[in-house]
Amino acid sequence: MATAPKVTEREAREVAEAARETEWAGRSFVGELFDGRFRLDLIHPFPRPDAEEETLARPFLDALGAFLREKVDGDRIDREGKIPDEVIQGLRELGAFGVKIPREYGGLGLSQHSYACAIRMITSVDGSLTALISAHQSIGVPQPLKLFGTEEQKKRYFPRLAKGAVSAFALTERGVGSDPAALETVALPTEDGSGYVLNGEKLWCTNGTIAELFVVMAQTPPKVVGGRERKQITAFIVERDWPGVEVVHRCEFMGLRGIENGVVRFKDVRVPKENVLWKEGLGLKLALITLNTGRLSLPAGAVGVGKRCLGIVRRWSRERVQWGAPIGKHDAVAQRIGTMAADVFAMEAISEFCSIAADREGYDIRLEAAIAKLYNSEAGWEMVDDTVQVRGGRGYETSRSLEARGEEPIPVERIMRDFRINLIFEGSSEIMHLFIAREAVDRHLRVAGDLVNPDAPLGRKLAALVRAGLHYAHWYPARCFGWGFWPRYGEFGRLARHVRYVDRTSRRLARRLFHAMVRFGPGLEKRQSVLFRLVDIGAELFAMAAACARARSLGALGPEERAAVDGVADVFCRHARRRIETRFGALFRNDDDATYRLAQQVLADEHVWLERGIP
Repeated sequence: MATAPKVTEREAREVAEAARETEWAGRSFVGELFDGRFRLDLIHPFPRPDAEEETLARPFLDALGAFLREKVDGDRIDREGKIPDEVIQGLRELGAFGVKIPREYGGLGLSQHSYACAIRMITSVDGSLTALISAHQSIGVPQPLKLFGTEEQKKRYFPRLAKGAVSAFALTERGVGSDPAALETVALPTEDGSGYVLNGEKLWCTNGTIAELFVVMAQTPPKVVGGRERKQITAFIVERDWPGVEVVHRCEFMGLRGIENGVVRFKDVRVPKENVLWKEGLGLKLALITLNTGRLSLPAGAVGVGKRCLGIVRRWSRERVQWGAPIGKHDAVAQRIGTMAADVFAMEAISEFCSIAADREGYDIRLEAAIAKLYNSEAGWEMVDDTVQVRGGRGYETSRSLEARGEEPIPVERIMRDFRINLIFEGSSEIMHLFIAREAVDRHLRVAGDLVNPDAPLGRKLAALVRAGLHYAHWYPARCFGWGFWPRYGEFGRLARHVRYVDRTSRRLARRLFHAMVRFGPGLEKRQSVLFRLVDIGAELFAMAAACARARSLGALGPEERAAVDGVADVFCRHARRRIETRFGALFRNDDDATYRLAQQVLADEHVWLERGIP
């Protein structure tokens, strides 16, 4: 029997919409792309990190690389289910817990780009270490404190955090994942107004079992907005040693066996009002803004794993001989190797662009960051899967077993288990699709939103009709006509045809998005398969543009080097174009309705017979 929802669909939507960033404070290549405008100037020339900052970061990155090579044993962490104390202490001494914390508070004061380089290196060695550092610094206390903390809060907490006081982010609950409207943790004001009393329980709190500091999301008393009561979610800094904070369980997972993730309970915890982050009621918005940069650790880590997998496959495919030739000479394996090389180049282009853009003023990265997380985690998973396949039985066998029988302990099996969570962490692939789709249609909803809003009165609908008619009389023809053919973009050499394709196809994408809105109206939000295809097309176009721009940026190369770089980008773009055309073809001609009906029949127990024949 289905359980009754704790909140209505309308309530959930209102909470989510209230937390959205409604204004575009800066430029966005992807935002323009979904609107049919190919702003090449926003991605080409490909941005470069600040040279002075790179010089400052180099000693730390070099020391980190040496530490990972010499002191970190990922197999031991996996086997023992624990990161050794000496490893955590070594990271503290390197400053890895304060990479982005400003120098005046004891941190390294480095950029998002330098931090991404560190995460890429760490993830290539062990995913549990990435979870430790990323949960602490990407979404834990340092990032929201940097963005929204008061000066007094920064002086009190930044020095502790920079020295290695581990922090965690506590949002998820047993019944709350991507729908924060159902949040049950509450923080009620004290009678004297000096603070709050916090009660609730948080699930899957990464670093929660060892954290000294938490960012905790809780419901505070509702407010009346527009004549209706609206839930308020507030962010608090909570200290582990306060009375009433209790770790009740450490969770165990398929992979990342060294991750310190658990259930944390808050019982009558008194939180001083000075520990409210930003303002009361802005907790969810704080979380979403924090995640714009916070989730960039995942695409950076995916690049690190992709590079590691490419190296494993490259070496093995030269050494392993079957049917009289190295397996890399056989077409079936060679196709996988070529695809992996092309994909890791594009993944790195996406991660590099987003991390550098995050460091620059005047650039809104919310869509870029979401696509980077979605694209790199999905592409990285395919690379890991291909690595297992190419390694065959040795890819499925544990490194410990390989070593015991005299072979090199290559941890492909561990890499696969550790990587799988990336499609779920910090917004699952499905949630990322929905987030991107909502932002992609935002400009249309601003113009014609009242036409599809069932709650809008007749007067607003009529006004929206007039407004939409005037807007689309200009907008639609502009998305039908434009020069995206030869000889434009000749400076890209052999990649120019792919840049021209992105130019043309961005307008085609915008038209199809408009057609979907007209065809399905208010029901479009329920047509998630259609929205997902549109999002995937936009993601591929972004990846193509980033790959081409990055290929052009790789310094003064000789003819042979230039041909090699362009060749990698060319193969990626060829593959991406085929994927794009397949998704366009299935946009409105598909089997979505039949598949949905079958799913509902399964849920209604009409096909239980399919499960017969097993114990």
